[in-house]
Amino acid sequence: MEIRIINKSNNALPAYETAGSAGMDVRAFVEAEIILKPLERKLIPTGLFIELPLGYEAQLRPRSGLAFKHGISLPNSPATIDSDYRGEIKVALINLSNEDFSIKNGDRIAQMIIAQHERAEWIKVEELNDTSRGHGGFGSTGKQ
Repeated sequence: MEIRIINKSNNALPAYETAGSAGMDVRAFVEAEIILKPLERKLIPTGLFIELPLGYEAQLRPRSGLAFKHGISLPNSPATIDSDYRGEIKVALINLSNEDFSIKNGDRIAQMIIAQHERAEWIKVEELNDTSRGHGGFGSTGKQ
């Protein structure tokens, strides 16, 4: 699949790091270092603008290494970039650790996954088909 992209940053385009990677690394495009304090959220620019085909979305997800080693995540994970959005891709980051975290230009801050999706049509009914699970939820299938 080909996707049109504008890169206004001085960083490489998002790329798959291995042949089996589902996500492409997305990099920060910042003029100066950004310090993300504990529990602070900031919107980090990437300099990227994309044109997705209808029926597709881009999802932004945390990078596992940043999450595990530094407590850096996305508060709205996965973040959705719709096919009709043409603005700059920005990544909302949150620092869930007790230490400041530094973000510099070119740092890999998130992963982007391109996913196909369906549009649903609601059918209003008076009752739903029954299943063996029924109304059980919130851990109802776990150990008793």
